[in-house]
Amino acid sequence: MNAIANFDGAEILNTFVSLSVAIVLGTAIGAERQYRQRTAGLRTNALVALGASAFVDLGMRLMGNQGATQVLAYVASGVGFLGAGVIIKEGMNIRGLNTAATIWCSAVMGAFAGADRPAEAVLLTAFVLAGNTFLRPLVHWIERAPIDESATEAVYEVRVAASETRRDAIRDQIIELLEVASYPIQDIAEHEREDDVEIVATLATSSVTSQQLDAVVDSLATLDGVSHATWSSRTSD
Repeated sequence: MNAIANFDGAEILNTFVSLSVAIVLGTAIGAERQYRQRTAGLRTNALVALGASAFVDLGMRLMGNQGATQVLAYVASGVGFLGAGVIIKEGMNIRGLNTAATIWCSAVMGAFAGADRPAEAVLLTAFVLAGNTFLRPLVHWIERAPIDESATEAVYEVRVAASETRRDAIRDQIIELLEVASYPIQDIAEHEREDDVEIVATLATSSVTSQQLDAVVDSLATLDGVSHATWSSRTSD
């Protein structure tokens, strides 16, 4: 008979309001994701918000503010695993980070609703929608801006294809030319290939001037025993 004894109309109404706020606002966040054709769309964000609200509301019903605080820790970690599921790595590209962050924010919004903070839940929803909508033009502008190599932080490598008989001399020339250009070498490795040896020099610096590296590569390409010389960059960890 505990179910009847624990029946409290006021508490049930309070839970109804909390869950309603959570699912309505979660639907608003999810609708924007659904419109963008993201992996986690309307239903996912609405259910994440609803679940977080229900957990926090239950914690408050059972143990008050202390219970809600304890539940919040588990909600945060649980949603972290859920967000990791929408992150996809394809080669060097990673997709889904923004969607995972949106799910995380939906959970926080639901927690606000479950903790009887509907105004804060509405405010957070507005910020999430603003971040996913109004920041897009800024992202596009930054992505299309010309890249200044001297301002980037990346890993730079000089690659030289050398003949087997000239590998040591060419290796010394690579080190010398890069030191003259003030680009110290962090690591240098050799990879045996069918017809030659590829010497890869990884620079210690995280920013370069493309013209200087082009000049170094051009000088290396003229050396006796060098069939190809180039340089490349990749995102640092």
